[in-house]
Amino acid sequence: MGSETHSQEKIERFWEEFLMKTGRPDTIEYLDVFHFELTEKWANELLRLVLIGQKKATASSLWSYEIEGERLPEVGDLSIVTDWEGTPRCVIKTTAVTIIPFSEITYDICKREGEDDTLESWRAGHIRFYKEEGSQIGYEFNEDMPVVFEDFEVVYKANGDGSC
Repeated sequence: MGSETHSQEKIERFWEEFLMKTGRPDTIEYLDVFHFELTEKWANELLRLVLIGQKKATASSLWSYEIEGERLPEVGDLSIVTDWEGTPRCVIKTTAVTIIPFSEITYDICKREGEDDTLESWRAGHIRFYKEEGSQIGYEFNEDMPVVFEDFEVVYKANGDGSC
């Protein structure tokens, strides 16, 4: 519990710094605090891709939102992305949200995630992720599964001046 409280304090300090340095009102709230992926290696690698501007989108199972009772992202939402350890590293702003069956995702769509050079490698990695996530929270991946494809832009980086 102690480290969870410490992490929450770190998140709140980071958010206050973001609001102050970007001139936003302190009434603005963030939608989510998260790290990418289910392993430390991939969470930190995908964060790196976001920070260098290569990763500009993410794909989630619609079913995971439904099972976890979370609202879908909307254009304009702000979220805090952390590293695997929970250290806040940047704020992203949602720029578009599209719900599309997994089987209909093309390379033109998935390349915005900045992770893969081919549709085949993107599909393989995401099938693995969705199967693992599904087994953890209670859904079963299939090709018709609705995917929430969220485009975003980095609007603030940790220890940055806010000018991303």
